[in-house]
Amino acid sequence: MRPQIKIIDLFAGPGGLGEGFSALVDEKGHHPFSIIASVEAEESAHKTLQLRAFFRKFPKGKVPEEYYQYVRGEIKREELFAAYSDEAKAAIEETLEKPRILGEDNTYIEKEIKQRLKDYDGKKVVIGGPPCQAYSLVGRARNMGKTDYVAKDDHRHFLYKEYLNILNIVEPDVFVMENVKGILSATIDDEKIFPKILEDLKNPSKALGKRGKSKYKIYSLVRPANDPLNPNYENISDFVIKAEQYGIPQARHRVILLGIREDNTTIPSILQTTEQVNIEDVIGDLPPLRSGLSKGGDDAEKWNSVASEIFKEMPRQLKNSGHAKLAKRIKALQANKLKNLQRGNIFYASEITTEMSAPEELKTWYKDEKIKGVLNYETRGHIVTDLARYLFCAAFAEENSDRENPNPKAQEFPEFLAPNHKNWESGKFADRFRVQAKGKYATTITSHISKDGHYFIHYDPQQCRSLTVREAARIQTFPDNYFFEGNRTQQYVQVGNAVPPFLAKLIAKIVHEEM
Repeated sequence: MRPQIKIIDLFAGPGGLGEGFSALVDEKGHHPFSIIASVEAEESAHKTLQLRAFFRKFPKGKVPEEYYQYVRGEIKREELFAAYSDEAKAAIEETLEKPRILGEDNTYIEKEIKQRLKDYDGKKVVIGGPPCQAYSLVGRARNMGKTDYVAKDDHRHFLYKEYLNILNIVEPDVFVMENVKGILSATIDDEKIFPKILEDLKNPSKALGKRGKSKYKIYSLVRPANDPLNPNYENISDFVIKAEQYGIPQARHRVILLGIREDNTTIPSILQTTEQVNIEDVIGDLPPLRSGLSKGGDDAEKWNSVASEIFKEMPRQLKNSGHAKLAKRIKALQANKLKNLQRGNIFYASEITTEMSAPEELKTWYKDEKIKGVLNYETRGHIVTDLARYLFCAAFAEENSDRENPNPKAQEFPEFLAPNHKNWESGKFADRFRVQAKGKYATTITSHISKDGHYFIHYDPQQCRSLTVREAARIQTFPDNYFFEGNRTQQYVQVGNAVPPFLAKLIAKIVHEEM
């Protein structure tokens, strides 16, 4: 059997990209890739990463019951790791023991990588994506609001050089680098930074002013090159992968570069488009939950009382404000009496009884019957006025499902539901409330979901809430047994920043063909 191809995962986050590579199975039933080092700086993401590394130390179907006891909250992490000390030691080693920062902990990181590759002459791959805050459109808008902000002084613009440094040390056969679409238009001193990054990736040693011999050809994963042996592309947008075209249930557009060492003369294939997967296909089977109440205490009885009053009053108010059809729709919902819904929990012990409607390959990818519930499945609290807005928006989206964007614009909101924003009617808040509507793939799951539920409203009007961490994770294609550590805010950030693992597996298949 061929030795496993060794992977170094940089800026790993909770491990989405590494999960896809690790999960790939070849035609002989073997896992061709093995992660030997994962580098992540943020503590909660690192804790998630390390736990998943532990999970992968066991063959499929052989993960011990103690793992499930841990994620259900029945035993402590220390007990789990003590029970399987060899696997825990290997997971701790793979994740460099603790959070490590590229740019600050380089001496340690480089030493460990060199040690793990010592006397190894097999195939190597480097994967990862430098943090995107400096390149994202939201991040750049935030930076522009800072009077003393100077782009060239923002070290985040140059974290890709840490990636170059590892490329120069490892000299991998292949690398995969991911970043936000905004990197294509980001500028420093009025010059676009992406062409410079592209040239530097082709010759890392030259870019760093160091010794090194490996040079790379950079390929798109979605567009054939004009000259396959000397790839070039007419548009830099050719490097953008639109995830919804490849079976991922969200409109996630990311720049992903495939670098192949110049001594490799094979021509990589590209991703093949597939059928659209909609949001209800991947979260429709999850048990219904109620939102929480963020003020005045919270319990099921109080929520039912508050929600029942909203459901009772809204049809009358809508009818009086010219929304007769919507009033009728919401009145009909009252016939289906509100259930005593729970808020869920970090482990929600509720059997999934509805069948998932996703394609069979995705169903198999997600499911693990040994969980006996749902992980990271707890709603956040909302103020009462937002419950009413979420009900209205979700019902409106159902009523207008034939529109490309079925969400109500500011001018379509009845006055009694309008938020108290002085600029509400200016048009600046046109998409302030967005339902992740049935019959469509979701909008991009971003780290901003940790702060703002208005943009991630569940499509079921009766639940009156934003998406949970698990629902966001399903949209990002994390398997159900992938447990996110940290508090709920940290979990949302981890999910939002990750590469969809199922997409990563599709990319891993292309990379494996090159090896």
